[in-house]
Amino acid sequence: MTIHVNIGEAKARFSELVAAAVRGEEIVVEKAGVPQIRFVAVEDAAEREREAIRAKREAAFGMWEKEFAGLDLSIEALKSGRGDPEERFRRKFESPD
Repeated sequence: MTIHVNIGEAKARFSELVAAAVRGEEIVVEKAGVPQIRFVAVEDAAEREREAIRAKREAAFGMWEKEFAGLDLSIEALKSGRGDPEERFRRKFESPD
C-alpha cells in the first residue's frame, strides 16, 4: 500500500511514517500535489537495487539469451564459483617455493 502525504503532514507525522515504511509500506511525500520523494525501508531498497542489477545483467546478454537460458545470473550465484579468496590471494601474490 502506498501512503501519499504533503510535506507539512510528513513533518508532523514523521515517526509514524517511518514506522509504516519499516512495515513495508511505501510513503510518497508530495509538494503541491506533485510527488517529490519516496520513503522505503533500507531492506526493501537494497532488494530493489539487487533486482535492478540482475535485470541489467539479463538485458546485457542480449543476443546470447538462448545460450544463457536457465542459468542463475544473480550476484550470489556468480560469486559462489569463485572459490576460496585466501587461496586465490596466495596463488596471485606469493612466490612459489
